[in-house]
Amino acid sequence: MIKLVACDLDGTLFNSNMTVSSENISAIRAAQDSGIEFLVATGRSPEQARSALKDFDLQTGFINANGALVYDANGNLQVKHLLPTAKARAVAEILYKHQIYFEIVTKSKIYSADISQRVVNLAHSLIALNPNVTFKEAVAISAGSNAMLSMTLVDNFEQLLADPQLEITKIIAFDGRGYAAFKEVKEEITALGDLAVTSSSAANIEINDIRAQKGSALLDYAHKQGLKTEEIAAIGDNLNDESMIRAAGTGVAMANAVPAIKQVAQIETKSNNDDGVGHILRQFIKNNAQE
Repeated sequence: MIKLVACDLDGTLFNSNMTVSSENISAIRAAQDSGIEFLVATGRSPEQARSALKDFDLQTGFINANGALVYDANGNLQVKHLLPTAKARAVAEILYKHQIYFEIVTKSKIYSADISQRVVNLAHSLIALNPNVTFKEAVAISAGSNAMLSMTLVDNFEQLLADPQLEITKIIAFDGRGYAAFKEVKEEITALGDLAVTSSSAANIEINDIRAQKGSALLDYAHKQGLKTEEIAAIGDNLNDESMIRAAGTGVAMANAVPAIKQVAQIETKSNNDDGVGHILRQFIKNNAQE
């Protein structure tokens, strides 16, 4: 019996128009009414995630910043795994050396040192998730997005990273050239130890503390609720979803998922443009009713 479902946002719950379909909303509510808890699992910060979903009238828990923070449906913080500042400084030095644009994410803010680079790189990430969108359209969407509104511009990161009170959830780096641009960078960052390096699209990498992965965060939260692994399901489409799809008793890949995710999942559902989340949730509801 499935009692807890963790679901990725971009490319999974969101369709190509960056909205949640009426069928997905209806299925989430039906799942909750049947006793299935629903968690949105995203690389976004708490503020970003809640802002992105505010128009859809859904009350859910959240795995934020790839697992650095986990909140229940009432907004109570249940799990917290921060990126140590010393490690963040070492990561920043590697990214500077390779001239790769990056941002520092905390519980409530996203810090950028170059607003134009932020817009361009958000656009590249949007195109990576939605290939039918033109670059001009992606720039327009990115410039007016909630992700831009939640950004805090700083002159540089040196002073920020010198603050011992700063609670960093993750660092996200962007490059429109795709996966190949990050090969050496990922190797150097991984060599620092105790870090998780994942991607939510071909145009970025996300760096967290090793404990701050969607999978480990999901299990931490589930075990607090007294749930068994076989009572947990996870739905996703990209590489930063791999840990939770592996960790869950039932891993679900979207039809639009990258090949690596389809290989580790036990089930494949429909695409994010065909209400794939709603489709599998209704299957879980049906299966639970038969047990």
